[in-house]
Amino acid sequence: MSHLTIFPTIMCGGSGTRLWPLSRSAFPKQFLSLVNDSSMLQDTIARLPENSEQPIFICNEEHRFLVAEQVKQSQCVNSSILLEPEGRNTAPAIALAAINALRKDPNAMLLVLASDHVIKHTDKFHQAIEIAAKSAEKGALVTFGIVPTQAEIGYGYIKQGNNNQDGTFSVDKFVEKPDLATAQSYLDSKEYLWNSGMFLFKAARYLEELERFRPDILKSCQAAMNDAQTDFDFIRPAKGEFLACDSESIDYAVMEQTDAAMVVPLDANWSDVGSYSALWEVLAQDEDNNVFKGDVIAENTTNSYVHSDNKLVATV
Repeated sequence: MSHLTIFPTIMCGGSGTRLWPLSRSAFPKQFLSLVNDSSMLQDTIARLPENSEQPIFICNEEHRFLVAEQVKQSQCVNSSILLEPEGRNTAPAIALAAINALRKDPNAMLLVLASDHVIKHTDKFHQAIEIAAKSAEKGALVTFGIVPTQAEIGYGYIKQGNNNQDGTFSVDKFVEKPDLATAQSYLDSKEYLWNSGMFLFKAARYLEELERFRPDILKSCQAAMNDAQTDFDFIRPAKGEFLACDSESIDYAVMEQTDAAMVVPLDANWSDVGSYSALWEVLAQDEDNNVFKGDVIAENTTNSYVHSDNKLVATV
């Protein structure tokens, strides 16, 4: 791994609308135990590289105790929990984390991760991080592109550019979620990757590019962090300054504009578990291709996901 200090930055926001009614606004899916006995957030913590720094968590006020409790259960001490006064999408959230990390280490790198992804092959994930770190040390803003397994219309895509012969590719372009025919053409071309929303870059380098393309966002985030309040594990950026900030994704604000974007292909059995069919896919199925959780009796049932918390469910 790079000699630079990597601060995992774990985004714990989320409205809880996907996987409803299990997941809901007060208890989104990252806090649920969907694929094993741990929550998805705890799985994300467990797969972090061993020699990385203590993580920075970004969440809203409403979920702060959920995050703190699950982080504590993961024996993740000395971590920081940044509380957004209100969601402003990923570009400002990552800026807050970058400012926070630079106060601890002027050479800090951020490994930006979602808290609700499944990655089954941790070794391949770590290898991809090592490849990305070498490029990030030289100033690249690296994203991880998932090697697609099917024509998927639920993800954005990244078109690979030149092969840099070091495990990274330049980014030719980011493209929005396609229709099915377009997704199939992307799959057939072998030039496109799913956009995972995971990144690795120097914190200072990200802020440089943010200042170049969206100085207004950087200014709001710096002001919010300058007046931040700290209590226990929680860091509260100043509300008024932060709410003056536009809501913008890192893709729109920086990654689609910068000439420093690189992508590392990742083939590690990844899923963002955005639907019940995706959850069914990542879980072990029985001989009838069923996944049952809880008290279930099934007759003549195939290709199904059935989840019961407290009642018997019977299917025919």
